[in-house]
Amino acid sequence: MKKLFKCTVCGFVYEGEEAPDYCPKCEQPKDKFVELSKEDADKIYASDRTNDIHMEIVELCMRIIKLCEEGIQINLDPPCVSLFNKAKKEAWIIKQRSKAELASHMNKGKF
Repeated sequence: MKKLFKCTVCGFVYEGEEAPDYCPKCEQPKDKFVELSKEDADKIYASDRTNDIHMEIVELCMRIIKLCEEGIQINLDPPCVSLFNKAKKEAWIIKQRSKAELASHMNKGKF
């Protein structure tokens, strides 16, 4: 199993047998990397898929918001516009929940 190394300058996580010669993000040298413990590495691997799911939810919500804005612009009738406004608001809330959960994962080292 490969190891995970974290840049102490920017937080970039690298997967490999050893730390890279330089950070792909901030270009700091190899000595700025620390090897993550098995526990911290396991958190990152375990959360990888759920983080992807949250990002996909955010993208889907953005598509819903754009569709709702198009429906609002068409302005067919008041009940239809009302529905689009409600759906837009609900999509925004769902998007923000997933973004908050992603932030929570990062704060807990699950990124």
